[in-house]
Order: sequence, then C-alpha cells, then structure tokens
Amino acid sequence: MRLSWFGGSDALMIDPSAIPQPQDDEVLVRVAAASINPVDYKTREGKFPAVQEDDLPIILGRDLAGTIEAVGTRAHYMLSKGEPVFALIGADRGAQSDYVIVKAVELVAAPRSIDLIQAAAVPLAAITAWQGLFDHGGLTAGQRVLIHGGAGGVGHMAVQLAKAMGATVFATCSTDDLDFVRELGADRAIDYKAERFEDVATDMDVVFDLIGGETQDRSWATLREGGIMVSTLQEPDAGKAAEHKARSAPRYMAQPNAVQLGEVADLIDAGKVRVVVSATYPLDQVREGYERLEQGHVRGKIVLTLT
Repeated sequence: MRLSWFGGSDALMIDPSAIPQPQDDEVLVRVAAASINPVDYKTREGKFPAVQEDDLPIILGRDLAGTIEAVGTRAHYMLSKGEPVFALIGADRGAQSDYVIVKAVELVAAPRSIDLIQAAAVPLAAITAWQGLFDHGGLTAGQRVLIHGGAGGVGHMAVQLAKAMGATVFATCSTDDLDFVRELGADRAIDYKAERFEDVATDMDVVFDLIGGETQDRSWATLREGGIMVSTLQEPDAGKAAEHKARSAPRYMAQPNAVQLGEVADLIDAGKVRVVVSATYPLDQVREGYERLEQGHVRGKIVLTLT
C-alpha cells in the first residue's frame, strides 16, 4: 500500500513492487497482518512532520505480524524460515505490504496464545504504552495512574500494562466503553461526558494523556506534588507543571524495542494482557480501514489482513 501524495483516502494506492532481499542483520517477513494507527492517516494528510513531500512515495505502517521468509547473513544463526514473529519497525520502512524488511533487533516470536491478526494489533500500541508509562512516567507498583482514552488502541494496552505492573488505574472513556474498560482491569472507569475526571482522579503519580488539548490542561489538577504528565500528542507545558509542583515529560514517539515487546508477549501468553481487534480489512479495502479509524471511538485496534 503506497502513499504517493498527501491527501484523503484516495491517496492510498495498491501497487506491485519487487520483493526486497535481506542483508546483514535484516529479516524478510511475509506479512500476515499489519495494523492501522493514527500516525498513518496523519502522515497521509501531510500532518506528520517527520514525512515531507520530498520523502514520497512511501509505504505506511509501523507494526506487523507474519512469518520469516528469509534472513540476512548476520541473522541466520538465531532465526529460521517459517517462524511466526511480530515487530514494531523503524519509520524508514512501511509495514502495510506483503513483504517487509525487519531488523533482527526489532522482532520477537509472536505470542503463542493468539493468532497473527491479533498479534499485528499489538506492537505500536503496546510499546507506546510501555514507554510512556514506565520509561517516561516511571510508573511502579502501588502508584496511581490516570489514563485518558482508555478504550482506544494505545489506551486499552496502557490500562492492562499498568494493572499488570501493580498500579491503581483510573481511565477515562465514553459511556459505551465503561464496562469494557473495567473488564480490562481499570479500578475506576470515568465517563468523561458525565463526570469531571479531576473530581474523581486525585493524587495521581502519573497522567498518561492520549487526548491532549483541554483534557491535558485540566489534568494538571489531578497530579500529586512531584507527579508527572506524559503525552504522545502534545508537549506538556513545563510552566504549568511548575505551577502545580509537578513534572512534565517531553512528548515522545515509540521506538522499536524487542526486549519490551518480548515482555508484552509474555504477559499476553500469561493471560494478563488481551488484544482487542475492533475490525479487520483486506488490503484491497485499505481506504475503508483508514476511514473507520478516522471516524474515532474505535475500541482497540483496526488491522489490515494481507494473506
């Protein structure tokens, strides 16, 4: 699936291309499924600063699941053809393709307890949540965390990972998703339309903001002294952090990390994290898949199937 110009869903084109060949530590993966993430449609619209018009055409997509087709000379000793794997890949490549080059350090064995379609929904969402909560937020067992957007792709992973690590979890969501977020393990699901979350969530050690805007501004009041605001969307204001005697983490983007992804796989196989796929689309319906995600209020993830 190739993006040749910035625009609407008509900018997404299915094109043939030569199968790439792995070199050195590279692995050729035959893709079974790849997820669609908000960064994909933002890139398509020309709203992702890391991709400029001069970079086009590109293949979109950051995470995938599939089987190993071939390995480079420095990867053959640890990987073999046919192994099921999943990965978050670097932004220099695209996952929404029949075959993708993956670095050996980006992939791990796919969880045994789920299929490859479900596995494809995991890497970007889970690693974004993991790095936000634990690397940037420093969340530990016994602490309190407020997660905004707890039913979405990253949010539903964040709720489960925070709970698996022993945190007390507060999460905002829509009315229709309250039961779903509770089932994920949230100690308190907050209907953001019916309740003021700052009246419910107090003395938070970490706020994990997946919404931005007014929601982030109001969230400073929920933090305890010394608490920290983490966001994937909007740089938390250091001045407001100082006013509330709190801290702000720099806005971040998830980076491939096979060790962390392996830990997530173990949690999935242990039954502590489940994967929610809201809908699947074959590659020839990629435009419909993007449009569904853009409509918002997707529970869990949307996945493209390629086999």
